[in-house]
Order: sequence, then structure tokens, then C-alpha cells
Amino acid sequence: MRAVSLSLYLEDWRGWLPDETVAICDPSHRVEAQPGKSLPAMLRRRLDDTGRATCEILRALDPEVELPLVHASRHGDTTHTLGMLEALESGEPISPTRFSMSVHNAVLGVHSISCGDHHPLQALGACGDEFDAILHEARGYLMEGHRAIVAVFSEGPLPSAYQGHTEHPGTACAVGMRLTLDRGRRLMASDPACSARPSPLEVMAWLSGDTPYLVGRHRWQLGAE
Repeated sequence: MRAVSLSLYLEDWRGWLPDETVAICDPSHRVEAQPGKSLPAMLRRRLDDTGRATCEILRALDPEVELPLVHASRHGDTTHTLGMLEALESGEPISPTRFSMSVHNAVLGVHSISCGDHHPLQALGACGDEFDAILHEARGYLMEGHRAIVAVFSEGPLPSAYQGHTEHPGTACAVGMRLTLDRGRRLMASDPACSARPSPLEVMAWLSGDTPYLVGRHRWQLGAE
């Protein structure tokens, strides 16, 4: 396979699942199953558990609030979106608050308000290619001179109306990585025979060492510590 040079290194990471009994990653890399304690109550209640976990991951990987942040989700908050569609169908008015919390950049906005973060923030949706997308975006920020970047990939719960109509890991989940150009475990990529669409759950399993490589648009391998 032809090698793809991306020059990325994994310095640290965190993962979250709503069920602590599922052993996906080492406890030192896990965010607690009921996240959000670090968020002010007024902001915490605006987010579901996935959004709260994303904020906890961002705090853990960027404690000094000094790095660019990228957050990707294939579906975003489908619960809010479906609720608004149902309201429209019933002829009811749409809540501006519900709309503002349904967009892809809502979680980063809450994190920014909570932490007073004025660094670059970017929200992505990539039709299933979110993992590769956040790595390419991360490299772009790093090449601009930032010493590190935090990239989070999450999926919220999928309402029953959508089940069977789209790919989903089957549970809410989130995983975040602090990436650099020269420190940590090297991320190595080669062109895959066919592309796949890894979920945050699969990324956590790979980072935990449960699988030797991860296939997305590239075939990703993680170097030794």
C-alpha cells in the first residue's frame, strides 16, 4: 500500500461511554459515565450526556485552555432536530433555544462560554468520514504553528425514528485526542483497500489496543509508546 505522510502524534486521549461496565479503555483514559460536573448548572442543563462528556474531554485534554479545538459528529444532536421537525409537523412554534442547541457547533459554544475560551474552535460533519476529517484538520492547525490541538469525535443517542436508516454505533459515545507534530505515539496512515466509517466506539477500541489498526479513508496504525 502507498504510504500517506501526515506526521501526526498522539500525546494523550480520553474516551466516554454512558455505561461504566463496558470496558473499552483504561480508567486513566475514561471520562466518568455521568459527566458535566465541571460545567455551571445553567450551561450543563442545555446539553445531553454526550455534550457534557465532550466538554469534560476538552477540559481534560486542554486544562490550560490554550489549544485549538475540533469537534466532529456525524449526526449531531438528533433528539433536538427530530423534536423540532415534529413541532413543525404539528404546527407548533420552534424554540430558538432548542434550535441553537441543535447545530453542530453548539457544544463547542457551551465549552467556550464555560471556560472563557477564545482560541480557534471548529465543528465538523463529514458524512461518515469524521475521524479522517478531524485528523486532517488537526494537521492543518499544527502546520500553522500551534504546539498541539484537541480533536473530539462524538455520537449522541439515536432516536428510534432514525434507527435502521443510518449507521450508528448503537450507543452514545465520545473520544478525544491531543495531537502534535512531534510528541507522543506516532499515527501512521496508508491507503486502504476500501474505505470504512469508524465510529467513536471503534476509535476507542483501537486506542485501547483492542484492535491493531483502524480503517477509515486511510488504514491507521498507532506506534509504540
